[in-house]
Amino acid sequence: MYSQNKIDVALKVYHQCGSATDAVRIPGYPTRLTLYTWIAQEGTGKTKRKPLNNTNTAEHPRNPPLEVKIDAIYCCFEPGESVKSVSEDIGYTRANIYSWCKKYLQESTTALMNDKNIKPNTLAEGSIAPVPELIQLQAQIKDMQMEIDILKQIINEDPDIDQTVLKNRKKAVIINALKNKYSLPALLKRLSLSKSNYYYQKAVMNRPDKYNNIRSMVRLLFHKKCYGYLRIYGILKHRNITVSEKVVCQIMRKEDLTVNDRRNRKYSSYQEEISPSVPKRIERNFHADKPNQKWLTDIAEFVLPAGKVYLSVLLNCFDGMLLG
Repeated sequence: MYSQNKIDVALKVYHQCGSATDAVRIPGYPTRLTLYTWIAQEGTGKTKRKPLNNTNTAEHPRNPPLEVKIDAIYCCFEPGESVKSVSEDIGYTRANIYSWCKKYLQESTTALMNDKNIKPNTLAEGSIAPVPELIQLQAQIKDMQMEIDILKQIINEDPDIDQTVLKNRKKAVIINALKNKYSLPALLKRLSLSKSNYYYQKAVMNRPDKYNNIRSMVRLLFHKKCYGYLRIYGILKHRNITVSEKVVCQIMRKEDLTVNDRRNRKYSSYQEEISPSVPKRIERNFHADKPNQKWLTDIAEFVLPAGKVYLSVLLNCFDGMLLG
């Protein structure tokens, strides 16, 4: 509790300087919220506040430095002071404060930095890079982190999916998973998706499944794991359930209901290499200087009504004559 003497001193300082910040800093008390309460209780409760300064000067720039913005955000959300009181105290409109708060929540302090008002001589000694380059580097790091998070979401959904042909439904799912971490315009720009299309896909995903009853019936009819989509479509049609055969096929694909393939494969006697390969002595050189030096042969199979017939022909490489 403060005595009446301390209250009068704080109010006197406030009326002299016209700033709640200075009125708290000079005497060392009280909090800004308490000072505003004293001002409201003084006299009729109507105290003339400091008018807003809309000029663009060195002492009051149109775009203030980062410290002013952070202090205004802190006063509005930490001690619980009203935005109107903070606006009148610092000389900037409430719209400015709300805009600073929005940028701070979306992109932290990087969005509040103003590189236009920064001069090279304001840099501290020993700094590695100018502030504009630092801001650009931080933005690039954030873009790379967003790229990594998007790739993680794509891999979690389907590792084998082609990242260059993502459907709009997949893009909307990724945005819903990352919209609390990144701003919606940045995600839409990165995934090449319009805002209207995103909200359309979001509304479609929130719709109830109109094939819910049919989906459960398809699962029950597939208990033997031998009914294809045409057979299930026929059973549903026999029960007077109107549905397209393409819808049945789509439901079975989404529910991973695949029929076991029991067809016998064509017989093949080949069982990979079971003996050492023959050395290549000719090395694809089929020229012969004398008869019966090099013979060539191959086997051809002919399927006839009476059965299979095999033909093997011997060829002399010297003159191309058939030996048998």
